[in-house]
Amino acid sequence: MVVLAASIIGKSGKLSFSYSCSSAALVSRQFVDMSRIRIEGLFAAFPKLVGTGKQHTFVETENVRYVYQPIEALYLLLVTNKQSNILEDLETLRLLSKLVSSSDLVMKFSPILYAFDLIFAFDEAISLGNKENVTVTQVRQYCEMESHEERLHKLVMQSKINEPKTGEKGGFMSMSSLDRIESSFNDMSISSNGSGFGSASGFGLSTDTESLSSKTKGRPPTSANAPPKGLGMKLGKTQRTNQFLESLKAEGEVIIEELKPSAIQSKGSLPPTDPVTLTIEEKLNVTIKRDGGVGAFDIHGTLAVQILKQDDGFIQLQVENRDIHGLSFRTHPNINKELFNNEHIIGLKDPKRPFPCGQNDVGLLKWRIQGMDEAAVPLTVNCWPSVSGNETFVNIEYEACELFDLHNVVISVPLPALRESPGVRQIDGEWRYDPRSSTLEWSVLLIDSSNRSGSMEFVVPPADTSVFFPISVRFTAASTFSDVKVTGVLPLQEGPPPKFTQRTQLITDNYQVI
Repeated sequence: MVVLAASIIGKSGKLSFSYSCSSAALVSRQFVDMSRIRIEGLFAAFPKLVGTGKQHTFVETENVRYVYQPIEALYLLLVTNKQSNILEDLETLRLLSKLVSSSDLVMKFSPILYAFDLIFAFDEAISLGNKENVTVTQVRQYCEMESHEERLHKLVMQSKINEPKTGEKGGFMSMSSLDRIESSFNDMSISSNGSGFGSASGFGLSTDTESLSSKTKGRPPTSANAPPKGLGMKLGKTQRTNQFLESLKAEGEVIIEELKPSAIQSKGSLPPTDPVTLTIEEKLNVTIKRDGGVGAFDIHGTLAVQILKQDDGFIQLQVENRDIHGLSFRTHPNINKELFNNEHIIGLKDPKRPFPCGQNDVGLLKWRIQGMDEAAVPLTVNCWPSVSGNETFVNIEYEACELFDLHNVVISVPLPALRESPGVRQIDGEWRYDPRSSTLEWSVLLIDSSNRSGSMEFVVPPADTSVFFPISVRFTAASTFSDVKVTGVLPLQEGPPPKFTQRTQLITDNYQVI
């Protein structure tokens, strides 16, 4: 682990649950298994190491490093191991300092009243001891995010509470009202994920907020799957089944329900802030042979647009890309192909039509790169297992090319079934063992010019060397092979062009060493 604990403490370093700016430790979040006596001892030693009149922001002992920042009469303190990167520790400290100061809870009120809020914010900023790539605004949104499923569940439960009061006839009317509630929420998911531009891209259908709100307020929507009037008994049977499932849930039974794909896709997507948002993404499909060489190296890219208002949809996009061998483009059927091939401008065949608006990304352009050279593989992994006596020694090394800086790199190595964790003797980065899947995950937060190569060595009981394959690799990068980018938005109507943002990323789809 990198960060062992994140805390807000007083000048004395004592741990207590009463607020006093001169002597209390207010809140502490540990990211490793650590006893209270151990953390109290670390806090008690900290004030003696700080001293007075020093301008440093960290002090070290034989075992740990303290990275701190004064906040009035308090200290925001990170306890890390000495092997951690001090620059990353300072960046983590700055992020936590912004979270604490932006909430303004520690300065005005008793921080112990908001201890869980601070802990939840710390958990969003730090995961498994490593800093997450998030901002203060994103952490606030994650902590305050509300759930449509929770709201639906409350409405259903409240309707069931009111059902016995209306009698037998009223009970069937209540069931009908439940159908209207569920149908309204289903329509919400369908409207936010509908498609119409061509066959599968989402053009031609935008989210109608007013019609959606009118449906949820009263009139039940018309559904093609609604049963005929003569099947009322069958409808009652379905509702009784739902009541039975709800009663099982109330008794503590775990009921597995099928989740709608639209609900799953809607989670984790942040609302855009600019009128036009462009998403450029390339996915890697790479197969590396364990004995050397590349079996497959394929790249697929997409360019999608999201427009909030219909008035901003009367635009064209000027596109540029790197001249690379094996690169081929494919435009959407509603895009003017001749305009794109001649001038590299993305625009509709009918310039009088706007691009669709709404909360969905609309695919405009796809491309594929084939025949890439082996030297362009972003990350190569070599695994050298060898059996010696009653142990198997496994040496793994990675080498990254200079084209990209790779983020959140995770190398997953399958292991034989073990009774205990493997013995990791040397590693450049962090590791985690998953006993359920019997997988060792080697994670590196960032691979740049300072660490283009790294290695790990661990020991397990004797096993066949083929057990350690295939090795799966995951990472992201902020640039792409094709370097496709939108250089400008060209308005088709009078007035200035709308503001736009671009999100570019390179991700792994299937990246393995076999």
